[in-house]
Amino acid sequence: VIISSGTLAQLLPPSLVLVVLADQVGVSVGDLFLGALIPGVMLAGLYALYVVFVAIINPKAAPALPPEARTIKGWALFRETIISVVPPAILVFSVLGSIFFGIATPTEAGAVGAFGALVLAGFNRQLNWDLLVRAGRSTANITALVLMILFCSTFFGLVFDGLGGQRFATQLLSGLPGGFWGFIIVANIVVFLLGINLEFLEISFIAMPILVPAAIILDVNLVWFSVMMAINLNMAFISPPVGFSLFYLQSVTPPEVQTLDIHKGALPFMGLQAVALVLVMLMPQTVTWLIDISKAAAQVPIQ
Repeated sequence: VIISSGTLAQLLPPSLVLVVLADQVGVSVGDLFLGALIPGVMLAGLYALYVVFVAIINPKAAPALPPEARTIKGWALFRETIISVVPPAILVFSVLGSIFFGIATPTEAGAVGAFGALVLAGFNRQLNWDLLVRAGRSTANITALVLMILFCSTFFGLVFDGLGGQRFATQLLSGLPGGFWGFIIVANIVVFLLGINLEFLEISFIAMPILVPAAIILDVNLVWFSVMMAINLNMAFISPPVGFSLFYLQSVTPPEVQTLDIHKGALPFMGLQAVALVLVMLMPQTVTWLIDISKAAAQVPIQ
């Protein structure tokens, strides 16, 4: 449940995966956030239904907290829940709202999120110089990593295109048997296999620029295509035997939790992600519905 819901953060706004995909595919970040919202909620709903189902048929697999751990009850528990959930939710909606309502660009919305996080840290009495130094160092490390990958992928892309690789790949992908659906199936298989072994940054910067020209030729909706790729990456990251999230979790679990147990536990959630991927493939309106509503609302004149 932890690794499946953790990878879900790559699909639900404000996801860094979606921001990077939007840049590489050439679509609006706001449209991609809106397009991913319904598939993300749908996938979260499938997780919740599966957890409830398992808890009913096998209560031992989902035991309640022991009595000694239930120290807060009643209204005190409700108050603690509100304090824990509402401030982060407000922070998320402030970031998304500033993008959706055209108040800020995605880059500026990042500054909104950083400022909101500082305010929350201040309210929690955790804002200090050491926290700022650690946050700055972490940001610098991630930024340096992304820029290095971007530099290397751009260099690769120039060499690949100069040698005729991009033209060959576009002709090959756009001429696959089955046309539109042949390309969609092959693209999903390729991204899934790459996602098992590579981080999403490498896939976004190297693989997506190879796939996008063929998608444009075949008149593929690029927002729908990007959401499918994000769901696909979710599935790849918890896929045995080398899915990244599996080993991230293994590094923090107690000794009695074996790697094999985590891998077996991930398989049902992979199945749910595959179901969501097929539903999004067969029903593109799950991606485009909110975008269409947003555009229609923007055209309504103010009385």
